[in-house]
Amino acid sequence: MTWRLALPLLLMALLAGCSGGKTRPSTSQGASSRGPYSSGGSGSSSRGGVNDDTSRPQSSRYRDDVDSVPQGPPPEVIAKLPEPVPKVEPRALYGNKSPYTVLGQTYNVLASPNGYVERGIASFYGNKFHGYKTSSLEDYDMYQFSAAHKTLPIPSYARVTNLENGKSVIVRINDRGPFHENRVIDLSYAAAVRIGVWPKGTGLVEVRAIDPSQPLTAQTLPPPPPAPKPASPGPGIYLQVGAFSDVVNAERVAQQLRTANFAPVQVVDAQINGRNIRRVRVGPLASVDQADDVTSRIEGMGLPRPQVAVD
Repeated sequence: MTWRLALPLLLMALLAGCSGGKTRPSTSQGASSRGPYSSGGSGSSSRGGVNDDTSRPQSSRYRDDVDSVPQGPPPEVIAKLPEPVPKVEPRALYGNKSPYTVLGQTYNVLASPNGYVERGIASFYGNKFHGYKTSSLEDYDMYQFSAAHKTLPIPSYARVTNLENGKSVIVRINDRGPFHENRVIDLSYAAAVRIGVWPKGTGLVEVRAIDPSQPLTAQTLPPPPPAPKPASPGPGIYLQVGAFSDVVNAERVAQQLRTANFAPVQVVDAQINGRNIRRVRVGPLASVDQADDVTSRIEGMGLPRPQVAVD
C-alpha cells in the first residue's frame, strides 16, 4: 500500500466517553483514516509488548509512524475465525460522549442501534494500532472482527456486506471513526480480509445494525445480490450535494455544478416523511479516489459538504 499524508493532528480531551487525539493515514484508496478520536484516559497499558500511554500526544503515542498490514498473504486463520455472537451489553463508560466534535464536525451517538442501515464506503486499519486502546479503552486486535463507527453506540453489533461481491461479516463496534469525510465504517484487518475490502483498501458496503435481543435470523442476512445482467455494472458512488423542497433552489445548485464541469449532475425526486424533496447528486463516480477529489472541489466552491450515497 502507498500511504497519503495523515489528517492534521488534533488533540482532544473527551474522557468518560472522551478521547485523546488519534490520526490514521490513508492509502491511495482512502483506507484506514479514522481520524483523531481515540481511546482517551490517562496512564499506560501493555499488551503483547505494546506500551500505550494514552496521555501522550498522538504524534508520539504509537510505535509506527504509518499504518500497514502484515507482510505476505493474509493468514489462513482469518478464514476460520468465528464471527462474534451479538449479545446485550451495557454501554461502555468511554467512547459514548454525545455530541462530540472532530475536525469541525459534530456527531451525535445514536440512542439505540436498532433500525440503523446505511450504505457507503468502508476502510480498514491494521498494524500501527494493533494492541493499542480503542475509544472504549479496549485493546484493538486486528485479528478480531471489530470496527469503528462514528455514531453507533459502543459496544454494538452490525453486519457489514460488501456490495461488490456479496460477502459479509458480523463485527462488534468498539471504536470511533473513521473521520475521513467519505467513509462510513473502519473495519479491522480481519474483517476487511473476510469480505474482500483488503487488499483494495476500500469497499462499497452496507452496514446493518443488529438487535442482540432478537434471534439472528433475517436481521443479519446480507442483502440479496441483484439479478445477473450482461456486463452489469456494480454499485455506483454518488455525492448528494443537497436536498431541497424548493425546485428553484435545487436547479440553482445543479446549474452551479454543471457550470463547474461536474458531470453527470442529477436532480432526483424523492419523498421523506411525506414531503416531496429534490436531491441534487453528482455521479455515478468511477472510484473512491474520484469521489474524494470531487468532494474537495465541491467544498471549495462554498457548497455544503456532499454526502456519499451508494446505489
